[in-house]
Amino acid sequence: MIRLALPLLLLATPALAASGPFFSLKNTDFVVTIGFLLFVGIIFYLKVPPKLSAMLDDRAAGIRRDLDEARTIREDAQKVLADYERKTRAAQDQADEIVANARREAEAASQQARADLDRQVERRLSAAEDQIGSAQDAAVREVRDRAIQVATSVAAQVVAAQMGAQQANKLIDDSIEVVRQKMH
Repeated sequence: MIRLALPLLLLATPALAASGPFFSLKNTDFVVTIGFLLFVGIIFYLKVPPKLSAMLDDRAAGIRRDLDEARTIREDAQKVLADYERKTRAAQDQADEIVANARREAEAASQQARADLDRQVERRLSAAEDQIGSAQDAAVREVRDRAIQVATSVAAQVVAAQMGAQQANKLIDDSIEVVRQKMH
């Protein structure tokens, strides 16, 4: 293929299109053609095309390696991303469960607090009712005692006014006798 390219290259030179004697060093087109052919000859002599091809092949292999490495890195990144998303979902599920448990516990604590408050209110109401009952009983006793004192005082005054000395002495003697019988 390279052997066909060289004659075609020579045919396409502008030197062939020039007028006048072509093979003269005064013809710049001829000099440029000779210089070009020498340049191409030196390139082939130094084996630049195979070296260039080898460099391009090495470069292509390097790019292929870079692409393979990038593909591997991408796959690893996708695995890490999938793992992260799975862990994030698991953490979110766990957080949701913790929140739900906290809500249930808060509701249970609230209901317990309400029940405790209701029991405490009932105890205080019961204690207050007991105190009120005791106060009522004490008031009734006090009124009764006072009524008895007043009645006794009034009865003593009435009896003292109606009873004579003989009747009083007889009552005292009868009372002493009753006490004596009860003591023996």
